[in-house]
Amino acid sequence: MPTNIDNRRIVRIEQTIVETPTVKTLVFKDSLSHAAKPGQFLMIWIPRIEEIPMSVMINSKEGYAAVTIRKSGVGSTALFERKTGDLIGLRGPYGNSYTLKKTYKKILIVGGGTGLAPLLRLASYARRLKIQSTVIIGARTKGEVFFENFARKIIQDTDSSLTICTDDGSYGFRGTTVELMSKVLHENIFDCVFTCGPELMMRKVVDLSNENSIAVQASLERYMKCGIGICGSCCLDGSLVCQDGTVFSGRQLSKMLDFGISYRDKDGQRINYF
Repeated sequence: MPTNIDNRRIVRIEQTIVETPTVKTLVFKDSLSHAAKPGQFLMIWIPRIEEIPMSVMINSKEGYAAVTIRKSGVGSTALFERKTGDLIGLRGPYGNSYTLKKTYKKILIVGGGTGLAPLLRLASYARRLKIQSTVIIGARTKGEVFFENFARKIIQDTDSSLTICTDDGSYGFRGTTVELMSKVLHENIFDCVFTCGPELMMRKVVDLSNENSIAVQASLERYMKCGIGICGSCCLDGSLVCQDGTVFSGRQLSKMLDFGISYRDKDGQRINYF
C-alpha cells in the first residue's frame, strides 16, 4: 500500500452501519485514515461519480477507519448507496486538526449532524489526555439522533458528560444546541469550546464563545475539488479551508465576512444562506 497521502488507494467497504434513514457509516481498513487527527478529512472517490471531502470517523479496531455520510447531493447519495464489499478510493488525510492544550482541564464539545464525526475522535483524544469533556449532541427530532451510544462509550467511567437536545423536544433538552450551550455556560467554566456541524449553528456557537471570552475552534465544510489547495473551490475570505483549515479559531472566524453568511456552489458562485 502506498504511504504517500496524495496517492489514491483503493479500499473495500467492510461494514455499513445505518445510523438513520438518511445517514450511514462506512467502515474500511486503511492505516493512514486510522491515524488521522481530529478534524482532518479524506477525499473520497466514488468510481464514475465524483470525489468528495469527508471527515474521518473514529474506529476502535486497529488499522480501520470510517466515514459518515448524510444522503443529499449527487456524490453523497452515491456514497450512501455503497454496500459492503464495494470499492472506494481515498486520498489524505488532509488539513489541520483541533488543538488540545496540555493546560486544558475541561472542554465543551458542541456537535450537530455528521459534524459529530471529528468531534467524537476529539473526545477520544481528550479522554487519553484526562481532559474532562461536556458533549452536546443536537438534532431536529429524536429520529435524527445518532452516535449517542458511541459517544457514551467514549466518555464512560470518566467525569465527562453527554446531553442530547432536539429542536422539537422529542428527546432530551428541548431547544437548539446553542440554547443548550448557553445554559451549560452559565453553570460551568470551560477552557475551550469545540464545534462542528451546520455552519449557521457553528456561527452562533463561535459568537456565543467570543461573547463569553472562551476560546473556540470550529471545523468548517466547504465544497472542494482537489483538497490540496490547487482548485481554490474552498476559498473563504482569502483562506483555503483544505489547507488553512478545516479547523479555525474563533479569532480567525470573527474576521471572515463569509462565515455563516454565504458559501460557494460547484460553479464557484457565491450563495447567501438567507
